[in-house]
Amino acid sequence: MAARPTTEGVGPAPRVMIETRQLAMEFSGFRAVDGVDLRVAEGSIHALIGPNGAGKTTCFNLITKFLTPTAGQIFFGGQDITSFEPAAIARRGLVRSFQISAVFPGLSAVQNVCVALQSRTRRLFQFWKSDRSLADLEAEADAILEQVDLAAFRNVNAALLPYGRKRALELATTLALDPRVLLLDEPMAGMSPADVERVSQLILRIRKGRTILMVEHNLPVVAALCDRITVLARGRVLAEGDYREVSGNPQVQEAYIGSDHD
Repeated sequence: MAARPTTEGVGPAPRVMIETRQLAMEFSGFRAVDGVDLRVAEGSIHALIGPNGAGKTTCFNLITKFLTPTAGQIFFGGQDITSFEPAAIARRGLVRSFQISAVFPGLSAVQNVCVALQSRTRRLFQFWKSDRSLADLEAEADAILEQVDLAAFRNVNAALLPYGRKRALELATTLALDPRVLLLDEPMAGMSPADVERVSQLILRIRKGRTILMVEHNLPVVAALCDRITVLARGRVLAEGDYREVSGNPQVQEAYIGSDHD
């Protein structure tokens, strides 16, 4: 995949959807995140990259409030959400995926999406009732499955899906929550080249009307998908820019020498 061309300097500056100011997280005297200032523009695909242990996933956990920061502030759409609970943030449209697929293995693809849809509407899903209790959600679920190329797998149990299709189903369940901002934590982890290409195309397809922040070790994927890239090293921002700028930065090159990254 070729590097994404830059569009900087064209048109008015977009709205900032996610912003962190001097964000920090300390574990027993160790600063995993140390004064990170991050600004993610509305409608962009923005990557967090860096060597292992750079603080990328910790930043994700802080932004989505699975961790409470030691210091700093987090803003979503201009609102200070530093003190919010994870569920409150998700209800506002800030939704994340995880490195490990999080779907119900015993349910079909369409049932998994229906469960996500009913959680968005806060309806109680009662597993002991007939599947007919979710029938009114199936049309919307089918439309989402179509978005991620899973229409042909709608009745296949998640446990039986190939790995790449299972990750696409996880993407479908996050889309069912109707996110304004989608945080993807290593969406290509463990995938074959064919699956990487397929999921890359899915991400490009679903970006319309959404903002995406992703942690990803696959640098060709980052080059092809991302408008802007923030490089972390030892918990701090080392560089920021488009792929051409950060890949040509001597400090970034030095940080990656000898590091374990894909």
